[in-house]
Formats: sequence, structure tokens, C-alpha cells
Amino acid sequence: MQDRVPGRARASTSTKWTHPSVVGLAQGADPIEVIAERARALVLDALTRGWGGPPFDPMALADILGIPVVPREDVLDARLVPAGTGTLSLEFNPNRPRGRVRFSVAHELAHSFFPDCADTIRERGRPGREREDDWQLELLCNVGAAEILMPIGSFPELGKTPLSIDRLMTLRRDYDVSTEALLLRAVKLTETPCSVFVSSVSEPIKGSSRYHIDYLVPSTERDCPVLPRGVLPSSSVVEACTAIGYTAKGDEQWAGAGEVHVECVGIPPFPGHRYPRVAGVVTYPSSTGAPHRGVTYVKGDATAPHGRGQRIIAFIVNDRALRWGAGFGKAMQRKWRSVQRDFEEWAVSSPLEFKLGNVHATEIDNCTAAFAMIAQKGYGESAKPRIRYDALDVCLGKLAQEAGRRPASVHMPRIGTGHAGGKWAIVSELIDQHLCRQGIDVTVYDLPGTEFSESPTQRSLFPFREWRS
Repeated sequence: MQDRVPGRARASTSTKWTHPSVVGLAQGADPIEVIAERARALVLDALTRGWGGPPFDPMALADILGIPVVPREDVLDARLVPAGTGTLSLEFNPNRPRGRVRFSVAHELAHSFFPDCADTIRERGRPGREREDDWQLELLCNVGAAEILMPIGSFPELGKTPLSIDRLMTLRRDYDVSTEALLLRAVKLTETPCSVFVSSVSEPIKGSSRYHIDYLVPSTERDCPVLPRGVLPSSSVVEACTAIGYTAKGDEQWAGAGEVHVECVGIPPFPGHRYPRVAGVVTYPSSTGAPHRGVTYVKGDATAPHGRGQRIIAFIVNDRALRWGAGFGKAMQRKWRSVQRDFEEWAVSSPLEFKLGNVHATEIDNCTAAFAMIAQKGYGESAKPRIRYDALDVCLGKLAQEAGRRPASVHMPRIGTGHAGGKWAIVSELIDQHLCRQGIDVTVYDLPGTEFSESPTQRSLFPFREWRS
């Protein structure tokens, strides 16, 4: 398994993972991080192919994975079925509400990430489950479904929404997504020092249910406090969420964090479990980590970066042309021929390195470096965007490492949105996660006299399928 890409939000969990499918997937890593990475990789590939929304159609992702989607009224919600010779088929009940269909299909797609997914049929909610720890699979597939239904670059307005559970529940209905998916999306966009948590009953104590944390996802890269053994205080407000949709709020003491503010809501239990799970937001009084520095937008020329100290000029190049004849690469070539020459010599001498996802740095002077990121497939006119978001994801991780090593600020045009045809909503979120949330200063330049406007949401190449008559 590849090392975790720098800049990704870390999940914290006290769960002892015992299910063999989970152990096989994780290979010693955090299963929550692994499932999120797998879903994210699928989403980035789909976005490159022209997948769009909202709504974001998980059935289109099944097409990409080569999994036939079959409506069956005798299926409870949805299930992934072995179809012979290692292939899979996804069956779903078309009579369920549209939002539930979307979630169920996305959930089953997450099941396909497990290495033994073709060994048996797994169907949520059916009696006679084989293992008591099947809930671990359900938890992870819910996390994967959240990445699919509210993918990177979507619903940026959530970043400006107060993390009030009442407001979030209103948005959940508007967006027609699960509570878990909405909370996980909101925590990635907010600048508030907080974490999203999901908890479930661990054991009854003197007539009162005791909850433990299944997982925590922080809004920034700072360390997230976890209670001893993951058990919440017996007087926690989570215990007031005794039914699905019940909400509760309050201030309480969490070990390792002091006084925190908690807002939470009851969500559906794991299949076969009696008590609802509880999801919510815990807000800390102050952040102990590096402050979150958002992108600074200026009118100017990125080849003349502002500020002092070490600076990196970052830009995207394609995987075919050794010489940059268009876009920002051409501007770099005109100003610093040595940068173009150095890149060309590197590509010729190391042809196996000249590929998507790789980078090349050139020193311009004592305080300035050029950083070329290979994240565009080919060049010239194309019916589809040439940006490769998965390659850019990797490149930005390497850029974060380089900026941290120097240390240096990063300067760039609106990478990926010109000849590459990418969406700034997606690119800017990748920049935020890899750079800004690591405390790295990032400045984005628009040339004077130009006005940037994101093109209308690209129509999906895979329109949502309405199965109900």
C-alpha cells in the first residue's frame, strides 16, 4: 500500500479492528483513512472523466468500476453480489426514496474496495449475519459513501456555514444526503477548530447507555483529543439522542481537551443493533496547532512573486511536451530560459520519471525556485479536460514537502483551469488540504485586467438514472 499523502485530514479512532475483511483492507494502516483514500481516488478519476453534480450519481461510478447495476424489488436496500470469475453485480431496490437509493448504492460501492468483496453476499439489514463485528464494515462503508456523495470540490458554501446542528440538519434535507456524509464534508471545509465524531453504545451501565467514539475527524491537522478507551463521559449530551433525528447541545469536559462544546444528533444504528448511533461536532475553545491560512488572491504576475524569504513558483505542465509552448509554462520559459532548459534536460535524461504525478524543481536564485508539476495528460484541443486530479493530488503532496523543507511560501496562477480544463473548486480544495492546512502561505495570481469566473457546473457524462416510474 502507498504511504499516506501529506495534507489529508487524519481520522482518530479507538476501535479495535477485528473483522478479517477490514484487517485485509487496512494492512496495518488506519482503516478509516484507507477507505477514504480509496473512495477519493475513485472520485478524482470520475471527475477527470466528466462526472459532475449535484446530485452526484454513484451509479456512474459503478460504470467506471465495471460493476453492472441491476434493479430488484426483492432486495431490502442494496447489495453487492459475486457474479463469477471475480466480477461483481450491484442490486438495489428501485422503490426506495431517491436519496436512500443514492446512499445505498454508494455504500455498496465502498464494499467493493475490500479485497474479499467477491467471496460472499453482504446485505445490510438481513437477519442471520455471520459475524458480530460486521458493524465495522458498515462503519467504513458509510465513510466511503460520504466521500462519494459529497466529493471534493462540492458544496463549498458549507465552509461558510456555522456548525450548528440545527442548521446542518436543514442542509442535510436540502442536499438529500445522509447526516454522516454532510458532517464529514462540513468538517473538511470549515476553519473552526473542531472535530466530527460518530459514536455508538458500548455497554449499558446502571440503566443508562454508555457511548464510545467510533471515529473522530478533525478540521485541521492538529492532534485530536481522544478519551481513554474512547468512552464518552457518562453525563455527555450524546445520551439525550435516544432516537433518530433527536438533537442535543451542551458544554462538557472531555479528557485531553478541557471544556468543549458538543452538538449532536441521533442517526440510524448499525443493522441488528438496538440503539441509534450519535453523530455530531465537538468544538474546541482554541487551536493548539498551526493556524489555518487560506489562499491569498491578488492581481499580478506569478512570475514576479510577492513577499520576502524563500518562495516557490508552482505550475502545471503536461506529460508529453518537453518544451512549454503555451500557458504559464510559456511565461516561465520567456522569463527564465534556464528553468525550461533544466526541465528538458531532466526529462530527457530520466524518461521514466517524466510522467503524471512527478515533479521537478529548479533553483532560479538564492530565494526563488520553480516547481513544475506533471498533472496534465497531453496537450491541444480535447473534448474532455486534460487535468488529472489524481496526479495533481500527488504533486501537491510533494510540493507541501518541499515548501516545508525550505521553508517557503508558494506562489502560482490558477493552476489547472486554463488549457488543462480543470475546475477551480476542486483544485483550490486540494491546495487548501495539502498546503494551507499545513500552515504554508499560498498566493494565487490573476493577471491585471482579467476576471476569473468558474464555468457553470459541468454537465455529467453520466446523468442520474431515475428508476422509479
